[in-house]
Parts: sequence; C-alpha cells; structure tokens
Amino acid sequence: MKIINVIGMGPGNEKFMTDEAKIALDESDVIVGYGVYLELLSERYKDKELYSTPMKQEEKRCRYCYDKAVEGKNVSLICSGDAGIYGMASLMYEIGKDYPDCDLNIIPGITAASSGAALLGAPINHDFCVISLSDLLTPWDKIEKRLKTAAEADFAIVIYNPSSHKRADYLARACDILLEKIEPSRSCGYVFNIGREGTKTVVCTLSELRDAKTDMFTTVFIGNSTSEIINGKLVTKRGYPVEKKNEK
Repeated sequence: MKIINVIGMGPGNEKFMTDEAKIALDESDVIVGYGVYLELLSERYKDKELYSTPMKQEEKRCRYCYDKAVEGKNVSLICSGDAGIYGMASLMYEIGKDYPDCDLNIIPGITAASSGAALLGAPINHDFCVISLSDLLTPWDKIEKRLKTAAEADFAIVIYNPSSHKRADYLARACDILLEKIEPSRSCGYVFNIGREGTKTVVCTLSELRDAKTDMFTTVFIGNSTSEIINGKLVTKRGYPVEKKNEK
C-alpha cells in the first residue's frame, strides 16, 4: 500500500508546523500544493520536486499526487491551515476511489480559527462555528442561511474568505444579514496575515466590521452575546462565575 501525506502546514511559517508535518516533508520526494503555499515553504525543501496548479485545478493537483505515488515516489500534498478544514483531504479521499493501492496519511495543522483566535484573545472559547463566504463551491443562499442560523443560535462565528477582488462587498453583505439578529455593538475582531509578515489584529463592533477592508488572507471573528473586549482583546466568556475583587 502506497501512502500519500496530506499535510496541514498552518499559516506557512515553519515554526507553526507540527514535527510530524516537518518530518513528512523531509522524507518526501515530491511536494504538491497551490503555488502560494509552496512559496511559503522554507529553503529547507528547495531541492524537492515541487508541483503546483492554479486555482480551480485542484483535481489535477490531487491526481498528480496519486500518479506519482503509483510510480513509487514518496508524495506529500500541502494545504494551508488544516487539510481537513476547507482543505484538500476530502477531495483526495474522493479521488482515491480510483487508486485502490494508495492510502492517505492526514497530518493536522493549525487552522486560522485557532491561530487567529490566539492573536485576538479568546474569541471562540465557547461554542462556535466557521463559515466561509466564498461562493465558488457553495451557493450564496446556503451561506446566507448558515449566517442567519448561527446568529439565531448565538454562536461565536469565525468567517473565512471574507472578501476578494471579485467579492469586495461580501463581508458587508454578511454583516447586514447578521445585523438582522445581532446588535450593532456586538464585539468583533479580525486578523490579517496570520503567522506571516504583516500580521495585524483589529477589535471592533459589528457595525464597524461591516465597513472593514479585508481580503482572502483575513480571518474575521464575531463574538456571541457574552463576548466583550477586555484590555484590547476579544474575549468570549465560558460561563464561569467570577467574583469581583473587593475594592478597598
């Protein structure tokens, strides 16, 4: 049985990768991934055979992994964040039906919900959901329904892919949907370029978030009804009873 590694590389910086991921990459003959992610790999892997495809050619990328594995190569497919969270793990399993002599080794990575939350404070310290605003594979009416349901259920919400050149107003549209159920003063925040050069965090209200300028490398956090900004950090309370310190 030939094994293909499907690796979550976190935000891309080597220090955020697990030892398991780095060992798998070290032992690989071929590393496959979206070009931007391959560029994030350190000089440590420059002598490997690297292969990339552009957006919308994910199936070609995955089949290349299987074809190389069949040839006897040690292959790793890299994904940003975690391979099983908006990553390539599921597509690899689907295509794997055509390659019965191959199996997958899924290696987890730090997804933006976790790494971004750590930078902002503790915004997802209670029940939360993650919603992508990209309608490339998911119709907008389904995204809209998920936003409404999450707001009604009082989840803390993490938003991936809040906007792009073609979807410049999507975050504003999402905020308008949430504002039907959530007060404008709800504590929120967002993080640019998590774990990469130019990392920046911002805390704000939901009404301020509506007009924020974001991109595909921004992760957005919307608090639940217990969330508040404490000393510049976005904090969602777990519900522990906290006694106030007696004032002298």
